[in-house]
Amino acid sequence: MTGRSAGVERRADGAQRQPSLRCSRLTVVRRCAAAVAALLASGIVFAQRTVPDPDFDASVPKPSYTREHPRVVMDEAHYNYHTAQGRYKPLADLLRNDGYDIRIGKGRFDSAGLHSVRVLIVANALGGEAVPDQTKPAFSAQECATVGEWVRRGGALLLIADHAPFGHAAHDLAIRFGVEMGAGFAFDPQNSEGDPTILVFSRANGLLGDHPVTRGRDESERVRRVVAFTGQSLTIPFGATALMKFAPSAYEAAAAAATRSALADAPTSLDGNAHTEPIGGRAQAVAMSFGKGRVIVAGEAAMFSAQRLTWDRPGRPDVRFGMNAAGNDDRQFALNALHWLSGAIK
Repeated sequence: MTGRSAGVERRADGAQRQPSLRCSRLTVVRRCAAAVAALLASGIVFAQRTVPDPDFDASVPKPSYTREHPRVVMDEAHYNYHTAQGRYKPLADLLRNDGYDIRIGKGRFDSAGLHSVRVLIVANALGGEAVPDQTKPAFSAQECATVGEWVRRGGALLLIADHAPFGHAAHDLAIRFGVEMGAGFAFDPQNSEGDPTILVFSRANGLLGDHPVTRGRDESERVRRVVAFTGQSLTIPFGATALMKFAPSAYEAAAAAATRSALADAPTSLDGNAHTEPIGGRAQAVAMSFGKGRVIVAGEAAMFSAQRLTWDRPGRPDVRFGMNAAGNDDRQFALNALHWLSGAIK
C-alpha cells in the first residue's frame, strides 16, 4: 500500500480492558432489538450513537501465535466506517492478543504494500466521506485487480460490507471473487430474536454452515450460534461455503423504511410484497479458496465488533451488540475466521 501521508502503515496499539458484569441473555436481546428498531424508525445513523465497548474482554488465554506474528492490515484508506481505533478496536485488540501483528493500512492497495501482509481486513469502505451517490465504488479498478491477484497468489482477504450503502461501495471488489451483494437491509421474522433484523444463524436452526471456520480446531472453538445485526445478503459462488445461510423466511429491502413497511403490510406472509425481495438460499457470509489464497466475504459488520449503543436521554441504559452481547459465539466466529485465513486452521 502506498500511503497518502508519510509511512505506509502504523501500529494499532490499545490498552486492554477488563470485562463488565453481564446482563441476562434475554435482557440484552430485548434491549438490542428495541434499540435497533428505534434507530431504524428515527433514521438516526449508528455513527452518532455507537462507541467501541471499553469493557469488552479481548483477552486470549492461549494465543494461536507465540513465535511468529502474522501481519494483519486493517484498511483505513477508503473512508472506512469501522476502524482499528474506532468501532473495530475490540477486534483489533482481540487479534493482537491472539498473536497477530496488527497494522493500519493508510494507503491505496498496491502490490508492494501487500507483499508482507498475511491477512487484509476491509470493513465498510465507502467512496467518500459524504456520498450522495451510493453506487460510487470505494475501490479503483486497479486496486480491485491488485487485491484479486494478490489473493490468487496466496493472500487472504476478509471483506466486510454491511447494509446500504456499503454493499454498493464494495461491489467491484466483491465481484472479483464471484460474490454479488444484495446491497439492502436483510431481515427474517422467523429466525431472529426480539426484532426481525436481529438475525440468528445456528446449528439448531440449520442456518450455520459446516466449515473449518464454524468447526474450529477442537470442541472448545466450535461455533454454535452467530447473531448478526441486519446487514445484507450475498450470492454463493461455485465452490464457496455459506457460513451463514438465509432461510426461506428471509427477505431484503432496499431501504430501512421499506423493511418496516413490509412487516406492517404483511404480518403473516411477505411473498409478493413490493417492498422486499426473498433471499432464502443466499448467504450473509461465505468462505472460499481463490487460487492459492483464501477469502471470506461477510454482509454484516457488527458481529465482528463489540459496540455500545448510548442514548442522549438521561437514565436510559446502554445496549451492547456484537461480540460483547450475551448468547452468541460471534467472538469465536471472528477468531476462527482469522485462524482459517491466516492458516492456523487448515
